Amino acid sequence: MLNATGIVITLAAVVVIGVVLLAVIAITRGHSGGQLDKEQYQQDWLAIENGISKENNASYQFAILSADKLLDKALRESGVPGETMGERLKHARGKFQDIDKVWTAHKLRNQIAHEVHGDVNPAVARRMLRIYKNALKDIGAI
Repeated sequence: MLNATGIVITLAAVVVIGVVLLAVIAITRGHSGGQLDKEQYQQDWLAIENGISKENNASYQFAILSADKLLDKALRESGVPGETMGERLKHARGKFQDIDKVWTAHKLRNQIAHEVHGDVNPAVARRMLRIYKNALKDIGAI
């Protein structure tokens, strides 16, 4: 039978082992990133593309906002650190073939989201959406 000291030592050992296991799990997820559900990301991307109406300029704006949000989600799920999309893009610089284009698309997203006159030319919108699609491919989401 264990005395009080033995019980305390056993409980302390269990707590220490638990903390170490949680730390190992957290470190492993932070470095390798999570596995992205490609099928879900492809479905989400198709929903963005299918939501575009050539007669409705606002649908292009919404598509850009949605594409940026989808890329941000993929970065977070991949374990890229950062509090904001901008911070995550800085940390993910090496993951993209052309980070400057991704930044351009994200800046347009910010313009749409934050400016009163955030209208987008459909040709520009289509180009930005290609950039987002390529970025999602670069990080293995689609």
